This record gives sequence, structure tokens and C-alpha cells, in this order.
Amino acid sequence: MGFPVGYTDLFLPKLLVHVLTILDYIRKFICTLFTILGLENYLEPEMSFPTRPESNSELHSVSATLIRELLPVMKFSDLVDPPESCAVCLYEFDSEDEIRRLMNCRHIFHRSCLDRWMDHDQKTCPLCRTTFIPDDMQESFNEKLWLASGISDFYGEYSPVAAAGL
Repeated sequence: MGFPVGYTDLFLPKLLVHVLTILDYIRKFICTLFTILGLENYLEPEMSFPTRPESNSELHSVSATLIRELLPVMKFSDLVDPPESCAVCLYEFDSEDEIRRLMNCRHIFHRSCLDRWMDHDQKTCPLCRTTFIPDDMQESFNEKLWLASGISDFYGEYSPVAAAGL
């Protein structure tokens, strides 16, 4: 048997990691030196990484959008025998809070908490891990998801959705 291989040894040898670290320090030193000497115009502009879009303009996955359409939004004050707090954020509910009640497990969360959970491509209850979509609705949900993804347009008559309609 061989010796166990560490994570960094497997993907990047330690020597390469050290060389890259030293090169980064040299780059930072040169950038600082050019800035002090007033020569920052001769430097390459820093790479700009895309910033995270605002939550209002944020793109959601197709499945999260379809799940949002299925899960009702209601006022907390409309509930009978509600829980005291949201299990995601741990804040107490106010009477005017918008909440979502899951169909399968009946757990209740702030709308924004559950929407944020779905934005991370989660499709189960954050508390008990029951799926959002009830079993009797799963087939129609899958068909909507398939159609919304545009894959049926790509495959045409050979797609499972088209074949199911035969």
C-alpha cells in the first residue's frame, strides 16, 4: 500500500502552491511600488469580478420559480395556531409578515427566508427535508420544468414530454 495522499498533494503539489503564493506577493509588491511612485497608469487594470445582483433583479433557477408559483403566500395573521418563530432566521413572526406554508409538511417560514433557501437550488423543507412538491403534483411539475427549460424545443418530437402526449 502507498502512503495516503493529502488533498493539496492530489490536486496541486505543495511546490506549485508555494510558487503561486510567492508570485502573488511579488505582484502585490510591484503594484504597491508603482502606486507609490505614481505610475499606476502603467499597471494592468484589476480584473473585475461580477457583483451579485440585487435580490429584486436576481435570476432564479427555473425550478425555484415554478416552486414559488406552487407555494402560497399569505399573511401570518391569517393562520390558526401558528408557530412562534421562523426556523430559518429564528425571528418571531409579526402579524403582517408574508409567509409560505409548505404543502407536504405544513411548516411555515417567512417568505423571504424560504425564497432565499430556494435560490440556493434547495427543493426540500429546511426543517424536516420533506420535498416541496407533493407526490401527486410531481409529474406535472416535472413536465412544466421540462417545458420551461426549453429542452423540448431542442429535442423536438423525441422529447419525453412529446412522447407522453402520444
